Amino acid sequence: MGQRLAAEALGTFWLVFAGCGSALLSAGVPGLGIGVIGIAFAFGVAVVTIVYAIGHISGCHINPAVTVGLMVSKRFPAHEVPGYIAAQVIGGILGAGALYLIASGKAGFVPGGFASNGYGEHSPGGYSLLAGFCMETVFAFFFLIIILGSTDSRAPKGFAPLAIGLAVALINWAGIPVTNLSLNPARSAATAVFADGWALQQLWLFWVAPILGAAIAGVVYPFIAGPQPAESPVKREAKAR
Repeated sequence: MGQRLAAEALGTFWLVFAGCGSALLSAGVPGLGIGVIGIAFAFGVAVVTIVYAIGHISGCHINPAVTVGLMVSKRFPAHEVPGYIAAQVIGGILGAGALYLIASGKAGFVPGGFASNGYGEHSPGGYSLLAGFCMETVFAFFFLIIILGSTDSRAPKGFAPLAIGLAVALINWAGIPVTNLSLNPARSAATAVFADGWALQQLWLFWVAPILGAAIAGVVYPFIAGPQPAESPVKREAKAR
């Protein structure tokens, strides 16, 4: 269990450090700005690379909403959920802390929003709380559907990380203007710790909405996909060795 928790912390560190780092350190540099498309692609690449790296260790949830969605779908044991979420939050905060240390090394640095998620006056496009809630919930739902489907035993093997990473990029292209999209409570909490006070005040939405969307997906996917085929006794015995 300790190895899996360490992998979850490491993976969430990487997601926050690489993904949010692309927004904080690159997006606003004259001549080097990567814009919404670049930031979205950076998050997608971060997810693809770390899923291939640690997916075989912990499953690479790196997101409390994913962990809850997998639990609801009966793909993950409930008693391990608190440990996974704690590891993800700690890893994310450490990643954001490393980013803060780097970003504050530039003269005139002020944390501001620090790539945090927000609604109302703190939405990049000025979208309301309701719009933000709908965006985070709907995209979290479909993100979990993609995760559950691409990791189904009946799906083509070896392509799940690519499907999940591409989904992250696509979701961010659409969602960044609305809430600076997260879908990940650990990522949202990590940057909010170092941002201006409003980020922590609005953080509740970025826990409730993604977990709600993921939990609904955890119910819907098994219903539409049906039960996965049972493993043969020979295969179970081989895994146990």
